[in-house]
Amino acid sequence: MSVIDRIVDTRPLRSHPAFRRIWIGTTAASFSGQAAVVAVLYQVWELTHSSAWVGAIGIATAVPTIIFGLLGGALADATDRRRLVAITSAGAVTAAILLAVQAGLGLGSLPLVLVLVAAQTSCGALGASARRTFVPRLLPRDQVPAGIALNHVSFQAAMLVGPAVAGLVLAHWGLTWAYVLDAAAITISLYGVARLPRMRPTGGPTLVSLASTWDGWRFILRRPALSGSLATDLAATVLAMPIALFPVLNEQRFEGSPQTLGLFLSAIAVGGIAASLTSGILTRARRPGMVSLVAATTWGLALAGFGLVDTLFPTLAWLAVAGAADTVSVISRGTLIQLATPDPYLGRVSSVENVVGAGGPGIGNARAGAVASLTSASTAAVTGGLACAVVVVTLAATNPALRRWRHQDAERINQPSE
Repeated sequence: MSVIDRIVDTRPLRSHPAFRRIWIGTTAASFSGQAAVVAVLYQVWELTHSSAWVGAIGIATAVPTIIFGLLGGALADATDRRRLVAITSAGAVTAAILLAVQAGLGLGSLPLVLVLVAAQTSCGALGASARRTFVPRLLPRDQVPAGIALNHVSFQAAMLVGPAVAGLVLAHWGLTWAYVLDAAAITISLYGVARLPRMRPTGGPTLVSLASTWDGWRFILRRPALSGSLATDLAATVLAMPIALFPVLNEQRFEGSPQTLGLFLSAIAVGGIAASLTSGILTRARRPGMVSLVAATTWGLALAGFGLVDTLFPTLAWLAVAGAADTVSVISRGTLIQLATPDPYLGRVSSVENVVGAGGPGIGNARAGAVASLTSASTAAVTGGLACAVVVVTLAATNPALRRWRHQDAERINQPSE
């Protein structure tokens, strides 16, 4: 391994063309998602000037993420994963185009915006589990952690660039073009998927049924390292997610500038990219479960700090610390989950991970918006961050399997133990 790869392990990009194409597409999809977040936040705030309604975006994303995310996990273990991702991506493009149309016509309908957001989220959730299975199928086992880290590097880069670009587009060209940007980026994401071979589950497909879905949940519940890792992420997202607070804090602190709104999300990405530059070291950590616990605690404390300040540099600095902690947590958790789950269960386990990772923030943003409307945005940030830290510390104290899990503990078996 070269000196560079010991810092940021780029072997999957250099030696595996299929992974490289998927990585480019995943980067475009991440950029799309970040541009859409800023556009939707901005439009809903302009329509309502209500933190509670901005928080309602979280419900519009969380509910379809949970329902279609779990269904997508079952489908990913029962059908061609490449085809599933291609179809759902096409649906997401259609929803983005309709968002652009409603903005261009100036309809000003909050229910329509929320319905289209829910539709786009449903498409993404349905294909998310299948997309997550690509890394362990395309890479040798020893490069899977590096592949997960590279995907998160691209996500953080998109989070850095996407909100800033969306803010500029909103300021200079308007809402319609921000949604057009979203649609174009999702279209680019189809590039890598189109050239993949068929990606059916190994060992034969699993029937799509409630029984197979419950079998996936049972697999997780019987492995404390998996269930504890997902519970840690759930605490971080549901209790401390701050994004619904960004518009009101931006208005209170910085006069509602759309460029500043974009900087809030970009600050998280700056921290994430800084942490990603150590991914070569991070992916070789002996106890990724313990690393994720420390990182999730840091995330909560940083967001509590974000709630206590009121000037630009400290605000962005605390968000950058939170972003760095989030990156460390995501890479460590993803490594544990991908390596500890056999391929026949990977779709269903990935669906639960996606429901927690994508649905949890929706619920967390709804919580933050509701608390902010009853108290203040700063109170919502501080109490949520501290609650997250307390819960994660409690999980660390009560789950020794998660604290002690090591790479060599992963068992690549086809069936769960009885």
